[in-house]
Amino acid sequence: MIGTASSSGAHSPVRNMSDAISRRDLIKNVALTAAGIGLVACERPRADASTAAADTAAPASPDESRLDSWTATIRRENLTRADVPLGRSATRVGELAVGTPYEAYTLEAYLRAGGSPVRTEPLTLSLTKFDCVSLVESCIAVSRAADESGAPSWEKYGHEMERMRYRGGVRGGYTSRLHYFSEWITDGAKRGLYRELGAELGGVEDRRPLRFMTEHRGSYPALANDDVYREIGEIERTLDDRPRHVIPKERIPEVSDRIESGDILAFATAIPGLDVTHAAFAYRDAANVLRVLHAPLSGGVVEITRTTLPEYVAAIRRSTGILVARPLRA
Repeated sequence: MIGTASSSGAHSPVRNMSDAISRRDLIKNVALTAAGIGLVACERPRADASTAAADTAAPASPDESRLDSWTATIRRENLTRADVPLGRSATRVGELAVGTPYEAYTLEAYLRAGGSPVRTEPLTLSLTKFDCVSLVESCIAVSRAADESGAPSWEKYGHEMERMRYRGGVRGGYTSRLHYFSEWITDGAKRGLYRELGAELGGVEDRRPLRFMTEHRGSYPALANDDVYREIGEIERTLDDRPRHVIPKERIPEVSDRIESGDILAFATAIPGLDVTHAAFAYRDAANVLRVLHAPLSGGVVEITRTTLPEYVAAIRRSTGILVARPLRA
């Protein structure tokens, strides 16, 4: 994701992106991750005949154990009922994820390990580490997968992740991924995954062209490929006719009572060429105070803010406001 996957909180997204990419230790860790350390493949390995005959099963991974446990919790609490907003289920999963470590660039690990950006991108999944966007995706995916009857499965969860993460829900090469989070919202909204709320909440149109990726080519390893670079540029240009509806930060207190727990928040920025720098959930605590549930780079783990949503946005450098969308049972 642009900005969102590489930076969070009140720190400068551009500084965090460039600093992080230049850190040799981070690159080394990401390369190790691509080799299979800490990430779970979408498909489970099949047992061979001798294993099946011995009636032994591989122990569940920590990620799969979390999927089972979190699914059981939201089902037990009746949060999968059709009359319960999906956002309530998603934020319950987010509560269960509090304390999980933040890790950036996991979706780019295959590139740093020598993978090709023009071949079908591996579906990177984890419930034991998140960046800000993967937290949002994962909480929604777990909730939607739990809506289906039967035991939870990594395949169901992976399917839900795939249809959010990729344009039209179809996973191809690097350019099929929804890198700009504002397009992540609009693409999913067209397919009934979310409902955009910016316009109805009085959002102001932001028509600035999005060119951050092509103007910072060196920060994106995949863009070293000329064909990928050209295709990303074409995608950026198609977004010129899709203005974002940003609720200005000074107006957030006026519309806060219309924002529900579980609504998706994207934090808009004045940085040239960029739409947002962070993604999160709106979260209402037991006293109905509106806060933020997110995976911040600055804090290092999934957390619920002590500050209110308006206070949180006001503290983000170069913030202009928020985009808001509501996840749907789809």
